[in-house]
Amino acid sequence: MTQSGDPDASGLGPAVRRLLRPLVKALIAKGITAPALYRVLKELYVEVAREDFRLNGEQPTDSRVSVITGVHRKDVRALRESAGTEDTVLGQRVSVLATVVGRWLADPQTTTSEGAPRALPRQAKDTMSFEALVESVSRDVRPRTILDELMRRGLVVHDREADTVVLRGDALVARDSGAERFHFFSRNIGDHVSAAVENILIEEGPAPFLERAVFYNNLTADSVDAIEERARVLAGEVLAELNRLGFERQGADDEHVGAGGANERFRFGVYFYREDEASEDER
Repeated sequence: MTQSGDPDASGLGPAVRRLLRPLVKALIAKGITAPALYRVLKELYVEVAREDFRLNGEQPTDSRVSVITGVHRKDVRALRESAGTEDTVLGQRVSVLATVVGRWLADPQTTTSEGAPRALPRQAKDTMSFEALVESVSRDVRPRTILDELMRRGLVVHDREADTVVLRGDALVARDSGAERFHFFSRNIGDHVSAAVENILIEEGPAPFLERAVFYNNLTADSVDAIEERARVLAGEVLAELNRLGFERQGADDEHVGAGGANERFRFGVYFYREDEASEDER
C-alpha cells in the first residue's frame, strides 16, 4: 500500500475502475446511489480489517482499524457495535434447490447409464423417488414445496397421470430468477474475484487458484455466435462432469465430516462475454 492510499499510485487504479464499472451500472439501474454505496464500502473496510488483518490471532483495535482503513475511529466503533448477522434464509432455500438438482444429475440411482436424469416417481417405497431425493438433502422442507418451486421455475415437469417427475436436461445451467439471481451473482462473482485477488497478492511461487480466460477480437457477430454456441455446450459438459465428481467425492468424504478433515468447499464457474469494441472505445 502506498502512503497516500491512492489506488493509481499502487497500480490498482485502472483495474479497480474496470472492475467497478459494471457494478456501478447495476447499482444505478437498481436506484442505489453513490452515498449508499459509500456506506456499504465503509462497513466492508471495517469488517475486512477486523477479520483479515489480525495481529497474533487477535482482532485489531478500533484505532488500528481506523489507521489502516482511513475510516474515522468514531465510525469504526459505531459500525462494530451495530454489526449484525447475514440473513441465511434465502441461502438455505437456494442451497436445497441446487443440491436436489445436482444430486439428481449425479447420483447413479437417479441417472441412466449414459448419465441422463431419470424420470422419478413422486412417491415410492421400493425405488428412488422424488420425495426420497429431497429428503436425502433436507428434512426441513417438504418435498411438495420443492416440487412446486422447481415446477414454477420450469426445471421439472410433473406428469400427474403417471405421478412421475421429469428433470429438464439443462437444469444444471438454467437461469435463476428473482432474489436467487442476486444470491448467485454475489457468490459466483465473489468467489471469482477472491481467486483473482489471492493470485495477485501472492509474491512468490505459482498462482494458487485457476483463473484463466481465452479472448479474441476483430471477429464478426456470426463468428462470435458460433463460438458462444460451442462454449455453452462445452460449459454444460464440464459442469455436469464436475457435478458428478463432486457428488462422488462428497460421499467418500462423509466419514471425515466433523473430524477436521472435510471442511473445504469449492466453486467452479464459467462465463462468456461479448461486446462491440466500438462501444468500448467510446468510453
